[in-house]
Amino acid sequence: MGVEIKEFFRWLGKEVSPDLVLTHYRQDLHQDHRLVSELTWNAFRNHLIWEYEIPKYDGDIGNPNCFVHLSEEICDRKIDYLFEHFATQASKGWFCRELFRSTLRLRGMESNSPSKYAKAFYCRKMVF
Repeated sequence: MGVEIKEFFRWLGKEVSPDLVLTHYRQDLHQDHRLVSELTWNAFRNHLIWEYEIPKYDGDIGNPNCFVHLSEEICDRKIDYLFEHFATQASKGWFCRELFRSTLRLRGMESNSPSKYAKAFYCRKMVF
């Protein structure tokens, strides 16, 4: 399975050239998430990559260095999308609106967001 995923990322890196690539945080303790992050960096070495965090039992969220301020309306839409597209997680006790809003609020406080909310990312390398 790992070989198939690696080949897919190799193909993807040759087929597209995005301005921004989003992937899992490299320190994510979930092995599948780490693999996707590593392969993303292999495939898109010359691109701007932001790594996102996922709150979970592992407690592996840390100190991000890139913040995007969000309005309350965008926060609501983001949380709605999580429930729409990750319905398989809905049975998990941690998968709740309060957790997602709290994370956005915490990152908003850390970045002094005028709206009080922000999404945080890790940016290892940025070239201007």
